[in-house]
Amino acid sequence: MSSIYDFSAKTIDGDEQSLAAYKGKTVLIVNVASKCGFTPQYTGLEALYKKYRDQGLVVLGFPCDQFGHQEPGDEAEIKNFCALTYEVDFPMFAKIDVNGEKTHPLYKFLKSEGKGFLGTESVKWNFTKFLIDKNGHVVKRYAPTDKPEKIEKEIAPML
Repeated sequence: MSSIYDFSAKTIDGDEQSLAAYKGKTVLIVNVASKCGFTPQYTGLEALYKKYRDQGLVVLGFPCDQFGHQEPGDEAEIKNFCALTYEVDFPMFAKIDVNGEKTHPLYKFLKSEGKGFLGTESVKWNFTKFLIDKNGHVVKRYAPTDKPEKIEKEIAPML
């Protein structure tokens, strides 16, 4: 596998979506959770998406319940929460695992291409972000503490 375009994932509505649909776009992939201290980052992620989507940015949210059981709901509950609480309009996907035996293949790729602090691969917490260039390659991994507003200056020149 050489890019994110080699993968597909189930959308929050249950449809299989090829990530090749995002060819030519700058992509920010985020593992999200509804009951996390970082959940308010949905506001910043949505703001980035609205500001830059016409210039080729897409934000992809992947709910994950592997960190402190902070995403306990099913897809319908997650979708409802995101829409009502944060007015999320960027594409959301079905709940996945980002670590362990059942790690989604996309996240195996992301972690191997965008290593974390000191070369670690495992995702440490919710709202870890992977920035992907227009060719589907990982450019950078951001920590959960890196707010969307902070990384905007690195995203904008890639559009």
